[in-house]
Amino acid sequence: MKKSNTPSNIIDRRDFLEKTMAAAAGAFLGLPGLSQASKNTDYRYKISVCDWMILQRQDLDAFPLADKIGVDGVEVDMGGLGDRKTFASELDDPATRKKFLESASKHDLEISSIAMSGFYAQSFAERPTYQRMLQDCIDTMTAMNVEVAFLPLGVQGDLVKHPELRPTIVKRLKKIAPRAEEAGVVIGLETALDAAGEVELLEDIGSPTIQSYFNFANALQNGRDLHKELRTLGKDRICQIHCTDEDGVLLENNSRIDMPKVKQTLDDMGWSGWLVLERSRNADNPHDIVGNFGVNAEYMKSIFQPG
Repeated sequence: MKKSNTPSNIIDRRDFLEKTMAAAAGAFLGLPGLSQASKNTDYRYKISVCDWMILQRQDLDAFPLADKIGVDGVEVDMGGLGDRKTFASELDDPATRKKFLESASKHDLEISSIAMSGFYAQSFAERPTYQRMLQDCIDTMTAMNVEVAFLPLGVQGDLVKHPELRPTIVKRLKKIAPRAEEAGVVIGLETALDAAGEVELLEDIGSPTIQSYFNFANALQNGRDLHKELRTLGKDRICQIHCTDEDGVLLENNSRIDMPKVKQTLDDMGWSGWLVLERSRNADNPHDIVGNFGVNAEYMKSIFQPG
């Protein structure tokens, strides 16, 4: 695969994704007794949940709990960062990875993505060992046949409040992009930018391996038109979506989100993929994991997986 960032050599996003998905599926099916195929393989949209939000950060118990919640997959986290040189991850151990894959298969679940949630509180622009951190994530994705990684720029990387960090972030992602291209994976960014600003950021990075990991809450909490934001980013720039808003109201009771209209917007765009539950817990009982996430999962499936 070519790694040049000149316009004539940048690979087409759609072609890249199609090839990546095909390669990942083929590799996974070659593993004895393991498969990423779930009971909802034919659905255009699948529902997942973040393991850290159900209090099972990189824990095998996430899979039976996700099964009870009723989702199709789990977004597995790389673990905390603190002041370490890389994530506190045990997924670099083949035996541990095998247990995770076997548990996912046992509960008829997929691993929708690998998350680097440590960057919610840490600065991607300032950590000196960021290349090792990202490489460790890419290696984990490759070993577990997972296509998408989640990279939040977080509070310290908020490009609205800290625009001075933009050149450094672009430079760092340009360095990471060839490694992701070689591995055939996608790094999904969550930023504080509006959709137009995010398009500019992605164009400056100039690689189909760096895309938007869209979050409903980013648009909603800043008074933006959610549907316009989705259309501005477009089908080929969005790798996955965190379908979430602030805690306090379940998704089905949230007047700020017209979920059937969201589905229609995504349908019209021709987008398909994972919708990942993160927050939107009931204020009256925020600690009821199965209750909150189960209701949200059921509601999302009623809209995105009818019949």
